[in-house]
Amino acid sequence: MNHIASEPFRFHTRQNLTYLLGRKARNIAELLAGIKEFPVSSVYHHTHHYLDRHEFLSPEPPNDYAYWIRNILQDNVLAEEIAGIDLLSFSSLRDMQERLIELLEERLARDPEASHRAVAAGEEFHFMAAQTFIFPTEYVARDLQEFLGYLRLVTHHSLYFHMFEARLFHPTFQFSYWFEHSMNNNFLGASIKQLDPYSMTMDNLRRQLEMLVRRELEAK
Repeated sequence: MNHIASEPFRFHTRQNLTYLLGRKARNIAELLAGIKEFPVSSVYHHTHHYLDRHEFLSPEPPNDYAYWIRNILQDNVLAEEIAGIDLLSFSSLRDMQERLIELLEERLARDPEASHRAVAAGEEFHFMAAQTFIFPTEYVARDLQEFLGYLRLVTHHSLYFHMFEARLFHPTFQFSYWFEHSMNNNFLGASIKQLDPYSMTMDNLRRQLEMLVRRELEAK
């Protein structure tokens, strides 16, 4: 029997307006100052914007900070520390920001001279942020079968919103929240929470979600 949800799930999508914050960093000290002073929306942009753009997993550092530190500052140790931050372990951007600050402060404490080593003109780190606009789609699921069908149709932007952005900004828009609260399916909700979307391409993430929902349908 395909259980009907107490509340239907409407898939949403989003568009981002990216903008420069008018400030650059030439060294680690200035990077640290900018991360401290700018809103967490800047941290979110620099750690997440690549996720819904890449089609293949890349060996490049998975965020702008680590990329700049490794390729421009050529500080491989710090770049690995920044790249190694487990974004999935943070439930708030403030905690993510604090972890970045902690790693940069530790680096300066180990080598105070690093605060004076500056990159050449034109190679500075440009601080950016993004404003997100959220839109409802035409896809409204009332049960698992409909959810699976629409999951195959929605864009990467929609998938990204529900799996990444909703977790940090809009918890009730998460797939797992709907399964737990409207479908009374804690098992499927927990299974989705256990996925590590940061380690997958968007296409692989979609396939993993489809597999979990399809398996649950077949079990009923």
